[in-house]
Parts: sequence; C-alpha cells; structure tokens
Amino acid sequence: MSDPRPVEEMSFEDAMRELEQVVGQLERGDVPLEDSIKLYERGAALKKRCEDRLKAAEEKVEAITADASGNATGTTPANGL
Repeated sequence: MSDPRPVEEMSFEDAMRELEQVVGQLERGDVPLEDSIKLYERGAALKKRCEDRLKAAEEKVEAITADASGNATGTTPANGL
C-alpha cells in the first residue's frame, strides 16, 4: 500500500470511496495476509470516519426548527456541537 492520506482529513465522500475500494480488495482475496490486516485496519478507520461524519450531519439536520406547517424557521445548536 502507498502512503495513504490521513483518515481524519478525508471528506465523507473520499472516505466512502476508499472504503469501497478496501472492501473490494478484501473480497477478492488476492492480497497477502499482512496487507489484508493493514487493509482491514484502514477500512475500520474509514468506516468510523464515515459514521462520525454522518452523525455530525444528522445532528445538524435534527437542529433545524420548523413551524406548525413544517416550514423551516431557523436552526438551533445541536447538543455537543
């Protein structure tokens, strides 16, 4: 594997794209054991990054306030943000 970009710096889309590549390589089964272990660890970090980014987005969406008709009226800070 080449020197990978730090997972913490990746956007959701980049992390998801790389995670799909990692899963594909592992599913093919043509990677040596040591590389498979490194790929699995990288995949676990990418999965966590995606989950964290989704959770942050979900919290922002939940913080949107609406009037009785369901129209957005503004936003309020979500817990933990």
